Amino acid sequence: MSDNKEIYFQIQPSSGVPIYKQIVDQVERLVASGYLSQGDELPSVRKVAVHFEVNPMTVSKAYSMLEASNIVERRRGMGMFIASNSDNAKSVKQRIELIRPSLEEAASQAKQLGLPNERVLELFKKILGDNDGK
Repeated sequence: MSDNKEIYFQIQPSSGVPIYKQIVDQVERLVASGYLSQGDELPSVRKVAVHFEVNPMTVSKAYSMLEASNIVERRRGMGMFIASNSDNAKSVKQRIELIRPSLEEAASQAKQLGLPNERVLELFKKILGDNDGK
């Protein structure tokens, strides 16, 4: 991801998950998948804040948490980059474990709503297909 002008994560203000946490989680997943790799630049705090119409301090908090976790590193006067001191890409098994809590929550909600498994799986496959190339 050499083009730092691109905003490659999404913010959902109504999700109930704090915005800074959404940013942290998405960057972690993008790194785990290999989509973002060592040396890739994150968009600036200002660019993200303007793009999503959020407080710059929220984005800064997310970036600081990523830095504290050694996922990103700050380069003075240049911005935030995926850390070069470690390989954060994860195996398929590790990535599945990252998504497991979300899938368990969705399965629980489907059961509470009394939805048939086949319909839920059909919807999930459609959603996956709708997100191809995004």
